[in-house]
Amino acid sequence: MKRLLFLSLLYVLPANANIVPSFTTGNMSSTTNTTTTITETITSKDYKTGYEYTVTGTGIDYTGGDMAPAAVETTGTVGGVSYTWTGADMTTKPTWNLVNPTSGNAFQFTETYSGPGLQNVTSITRDITTESVTSTTSVFSQ
Repeated sequence: MKRLLFLSLLYVLPANANIVPSFTTGNMSSTTNTTTTITETITSKDYKTGYEYTVTGTGIDYTGGDMAPAAVETTGTVGGVSYTWTGADMTTKPTWNLVNPTSGNAFQFTETYSGPGLQNVTSITRDITTESVTSTTSVFSQ
């Protein structure tokens, strides 16, 4: 009898377990907000590589010098960048006098020199902000 009891203890019955969740339906939601800011700086430099020399007027007279001044090299550094450009030698430019200065006649005289070099610097700084919203919803049921 002891053997039968011992053998019956060794005999294993299969166990059936039914697990029932405590919910029948549900959902889960999540939202992610992301903000990104990019700061951008744009710098533009405009250079003039030659020169312009202009003379206009009335009641004036040419008295000497070169009508086309001699060219000279101009060197320098702008913003850490070395340059060499051709400019006009203003020591050889023409000279002008008034016609009949004692008579009181009207006159007009304009002499303009625009040399080579940095003409304009434009700097733009802007912030670009991007916002992203991601929403996720999961629905589940039994």
